[in-house]
Amino acid sequence: MRPSSFPVLALFVALFLLSTRVPVSESAISCSDVLKDLRPCVSYLKSGSGKPPPACCAGVSTLANAATSSADKKAACACIKNAAQKMNPNEQLAQALPRNCKVTLPVAVSANVDCSKVG
Repeated sequence: MRPSSFPVLALFVALFLLSTRVPVSESAISCSDVLKDLRPCVSYLKSGSGKPPPACCAGVSTLANAATSSADKKAACACIKNAAQKMNPNEQLAQALPRNCKVTLPVAVSANVDCSKVG
């Protein structure tokens, strides 16, 4: 490497590191991730009975592991609340979903949850 190319390389490395930095104040979880995780639960939550399907519980577990920061929990809550308002799940099944999947979910699966109290 030529000595004159070192400052240019250092600048590119610095710009790369700055562009890949994740801001602390923003949530890392997206609504599309939340919906993807909970998609296998939709038919169960609308008209199911008994235990949720294994794919549903796997998604609930994935969501629980992903929503760790306060911002993630609030983002997941808003997404779940919006989806629940549109799909109108069976409230008893929705409330029991984390327990039936043996997962601690930091967000209630409900259209009536107060997301300002989550986190």
